Amino acid sequence: MPKVLIIDDDRDICFLLNKFLVKHGYETQEAYTPKKALEILDEVSDFDLVLCDYRLEGMDGKTMLLKIKEKYPSLPVIIITGYNDLKTAVDVMKLGAYDYVTKPLFPEEILNTIQSALSQQPGHATMQARNGTVEALEKPIEKKRPSSDNGEYIFGSSTVFQQLMDQIVLVAPTDYSVIIYGESGSGKEAIAQEIHKRSKRSSFPFIAIDCGALSKELAGSELFGHEKGAFTGAVSQKAGSFELANGGTIFLDEIANLSYEIQVSLLRVIQERKMRRVGGTRDIALDVRIIIASNEKLWDSAQKGKFREDLFHRFNEFTIDLPPLRQRKEDIMTFARHFLLKANDSLNKKIKGFTPEVEDIFRNYVWHGNLRELKNVVKRAALLTDGDWIEVRSLPFEISNYRKLLFEQSGEQPVETTSPVVQREVTGNPLRKPLSENSLKEASIDLEYEMILKALKETNFNKSKAAKLLNIDRKTLYNKIKLYQELNNR
Repeated sequence: MPKVLIIDDDRDICFLLNKFLVKHGYETQEAYTPKKALEILDEVSDFDLVLCDYRLEGMDGKTMLLKIKEKYPSLPVIIITGYNDLKTAVDVMKLGAYDYVTKPLFPEEILNTIQSALSQQPGHATMQARNGTVEALEKPIEKKRPSSDNGEYIFGSSTVFQQLMDQIVLVAPTDYSVIIYGESGSGKEAIAQEIHKRSKRSSFPFIAIDCGALSKELAGSELFGHEKGAFTGAVSQKAGSFELANGGTIFLDEIANLSYEIQVSLLRVIQERKMRRVGGTRDIALDVRIIIASNEKLWDSAQKGKFREDLFHRFNEFTIDLPPLRQRKEDIMTFARHFLLKANDSLNKKIKGFTPEVEDIFRNYVWHGNLRELKNVVKRAALLTDGDWIEVRSLPFEISNYRKLLFEQSGEQPVETTSPVVQREVTGNPLRKPLSENSLKEASIDLEYEMILKALKETNFNKSKAAKLLNIDRKTLYNKIKLYQELNNR
């Protein structure tokens, strides 16, 4: 039975890792401080692997790694790190760490990394593991595995998603550049990670960059790094994202947001496979796979002059279209139940699931924000739920009443729900109960409500677009909807 030492000053994480690994056939021991960990290693010399958090009280993961490797050079060490510590994680790998996993932790990702590390150790060729034989270590990564998309992500079971997985399996072993098209929140980064994990570069870094968040002035520095004194504020040398990803994969999300100047520099990187830091004079050789993503077709952007056409053709070796959640309804409840499990864990609740009315609403809502919106809706509903099942009353206004709000536009008979928020008569005009006809203030509220409803319909209930159409911010729109909800419940 493989023996794993878990080093983390967070006792909850130690407990969860211990429970999970024991369940999968590992023997574990925990250490909450660096000092205790080193004492355990001196006393028990037959550990097969160490799981070590980078941020430890009194000693960082780099120092801890060096101390472990000094005494036990062949002992594989996996570092647990936050997203903001990715550069540090790359550094510790250079010092001898086998690999790193980022928080939030996903059990199967940890298990795969541990199994991969142990499978390369002498004497473990016939190691008993998850399924009892070494074949369990060598099998392909399962299709249904959590990954990260500024949140949790799992792979669905619909026909659409199976076709998507077939494309991933096909392109992953190659070095092709990949363009992933998909709406915001649909899981483009998770797809890119899946391609990376199935590729021959999986043991090297995966670096994700949101190009929409890069300022025009600092984009070159973030992507390609800079030399000391290259510009005001450049007080030291800095390695850019491409350099950090060398040997692995870089994922450039919303790439159409990059300026023309940066696109020119990027074209040179792709053509020559080398780059130069801002203010530098030396070329740095690059061996990096590039995966990009966009919520708009880059060919259309190129025709409008927003994106270089030659750069588009360089990237366009393989394309994946990630359908929005509303086009793969079979997957909606799979994701919803997964997010509920996560919400139960964080809120220390034991909610069993969703009522049939809620499931019906989920399957028929448009989900403009895709998985990100679904996750937040489930988290909010779980917080408001005291019983065993999430009910309609715990859902946001625009979701629980979507069909009723859409009724006027579609001409269909609305399906009644248990939500008290909106009471509509088929022949009536207002969507909430009318207030006093003699109140000027209340008449103004009614008119305002109708304007908001009209804006929601025109934007297909996209709240951000509706707020922009009404010339108010999104928060104000939410507050007004909440006000109408309270007035209607009086």
